[in-house]
Amino acid sequence: MKYQIVGEPLPVAICDVNAGETLITERGSMSWMTPNMQMDTTATGGLGGALGRMFSGESIFQNRYTAQGGPGQIAFASSFPGSIRAFSILPGQEMIVQKSGFLASEAGVTLSVAFQKRLGAGFFGGEGFIMQKLSGQGVAFVEIDGYACEYELAAGQSMIVDTGYLAAMTASCTMDIVTVPGVKNMVFGGEGVFNTVVTGPGKIILQTMPISAVAGCLRPYFPANNNK
Repeated sequence: MKYQIVGEPLPVAICDVNAGETLITERGSMSWMTPNMQMDTTATGGLGGALGRMFSGESIFQNRYTAQGGPGQIAFASSFPGSIRAFSILPGQEMIVQKSGFLASEAGVTLSVAFQKRLGAGFFGGEGFIMQKLSGQGVAFVEIDGYACEYELAAGQSMIVDTGYLAAMTASCTMDIVTVPGVKNMVFGGEGVFNTVVTGPGKIILQTMPISAVAGCLRPYFPANNNK
């Protein structure tokens, strides 16, 4: 497969595939394709895999697109202004991504649920108790909300991240939560009560415009729903 990612801040991943080559997507993210791309919807991974995808924010079913009779092209567009990043997934080089961050991948990539090792990180860390784990082998495309900033953390090195700004990290990183110090800071600081702490070794990708933050900014401008 050859691909190009174009069009930021409204990006699309355009993939040129060989005959017989298959790409998968979870949310019907196909935007356009050549007529020889055959679609097949299946619950890959059995009941356990399907339920895992559901709990991680994805559909139970996967759409598989295979080039028939010759090379084909298929494009997957982002659902929100921002970035699309391509990650090479290999055994021992798995990625953990935010819920609904997975866009599409080669057929050798497996999408599963990733429970946080510490309960505190799950319930209060802003990324939810469940994230998505990309394993197997192949190229995976991940959506980033806004601009993507990458940091390489050494062993024991940490970054404090506000709620929702962690888009992805290598599976070697760990997450935990800390409370904002001081009651005055919690109440009047406007930064919430908890922050997420990500510790290396590994790479983290932070995003500048989480959907949750955008929704919070727009909420005051929506008319109240007056039920009569």
